[in-house]
Amino acid sequence: PRLAARGFSEEQFQAACRELSQPAPAAGGAWQLLVETMGISIYRLHDEQSGLYEYKIFGGLADCPPELLADVYMDLDYRKQWDQYVKELSEKIYDGKRIIYWEVKYPFPLSNRDYVYLRERRDMEIEGQKIWVMLAKSVSLPQCPEKPGIIRVNSYVQSLVLESDGKTGSKVYMYYFDNPGGMIPSWLINWTAKSGVPAFLKDLQKACLNYCKKT
Repeated sequence: PRLAARGFSEEQFQAACRELSQPAPAAGGAWQLLVETMGISIYRLHDEQSGLYEYKIFGGLADCPPELLADVYMDLDYRKQWDQYVKELSEKIYDGKRIIYWEVKYPFPLSNRDYVYLRERRDMEIEGQKIWVMLAKSVSLPQCPEKPGIIRVNSYVQSLVLESDGKTGSKVYMYYFDNPGGMIPSWLINWTAKSGVPAFLKDLQKACLNYCKKT
């Protein structure tokens, strides 16, 4: 079903928080460990219906306090500077909701992909521990029709949960699913999961260090 532009429930924020304190998925379970690199573990779960994977990422980012990381992640203008795959990124208000439009550059000869999504950040406190939660999901809006030559990603879900690692860095949990549509070679999907996600987190970490200088 195409999603209406409703926000996120309290339960969705609580559920995301709980993931941060869960142990990593057990070996031999449904979630498979795909790669461990640079202090980040990426797990994937095969979805029989779509043939696609859902991803869970656990790890730490040193020298990036969670509040700063959350600010950098939410700052769309700044993201255009440090994320080389952004073709277009903007936020507009439709029916009182903040909606983000994002076009992602894909390697030639593949078509670029674009996303229309809702995003919300909440700074929470659970049992005296501060936790930063950002949730995002694609929505279908008549005001944002599909564009010729670009493939619209209609099912996109992401959550990012952060807390202090007790030092100067952050403990990070991320959940990610999208259906990029079209015929994407499996090598590219695997490359993105194995190399693209850690590279994105590394870029985000670097962006945080530069952000301190910027603000």
